[in-house]
Amino acid sequence: MPETFFVGIDGPAGSGKSSVSKEAARRLGFGYLDTGSVYRALAWHVLNQGGQTTDPAAVEAGFATFEPRISLDPDVRTIAVGETDVTKAIRTPETTAAVAGVAKTLSVRAKINDLFRQIVADADLPGVIVEGRDITTVVAPDAPARILLTAHPEVRAARRSKEMGADDVAKVAEAMRQRDASDSTVVDFLNAAEGVTAVDTTHLNFDQSVDAVLSVIDERREEGRDGR
Repeated sequence: MPETFFVGIDGPAGSGKSSVSKEAARRLGFGYLDTGSVYRALAWHVLNQGGQTTDPAAVEAGFATFEPRISLDPDVRTIAVGETDVTKAIRTPETTAAVAGVAKTLSVRAKINDLFRQIVADADLPGVIVEGRDITTVVAPDAPARILLTAHPEVRAARRSKEMGADDVAKVAEAMRQRDASDSTVVDFLNAAEGVTAVDTTHLNFDQSVDAVLSVIDERREEGRDGR
C-alpha cells in the first residue's frame, strides 16, 4: 500500500485552518486530524484523574494512561479516551482552560507529536490533512505538503466571533491575542518556515481559501509523481 500523503497545515485561531482543512479533506477523500482535540482530550484526562495541567508531573502521569481514539472522517468529529466519549467534554470551559498546561509540558508534547505521526502512518487512507500549530515545523517538517494559513488579526477575531456567536469582537480579539502570546512561547505558528507555503486568507472567502489550499496540495502531489 502506498505511503499516506501527509498534509500539514498550521496557523493561528481564526485563520480558517479547521474549516478549510476539513473541506479540503472532503474534496480529496483524505482523512482529517484535528490535533487540538487530542491536546484537549489529554487535558480532560488529566483533570478526570484528579490532576492539574499546571503540574508537569500530573500531565506526564496522565499521558502514561492516555488512550485516545479519534475519528479521521471530516464529517464525523468524535474522540474518545479509552471507552469514554469525550467529544463534548473537551469543549467545556474547564477543559479549555487546562489545555495550555498540556501544551507547555514539552516532554509530553514530544510524545503527542509521535502519536500524531503514528496515527497518520496507520491510516488506511490515501492522505491525511493534519492541522494545528507546529505541524509543518515539528511534527512533520519533511511532509510533502506544508501550508501556513494566515490572516490579519482583525479578520481572525471577526471570524472567531461569528463561529462562537459572540457580539463582543474586541473581547474575542483580546482572548486570541493572549492565547497567541502564550502559545508562541512554545512554537512559532505565525511565520512560515523554509519550504512552507503561506496562504493569506485575509481577503479570501471560504471557497477561495479551500481552492488555494487544494492548489498547493495538487502541486505537491504532482511534484511527488514527477519525483521532484
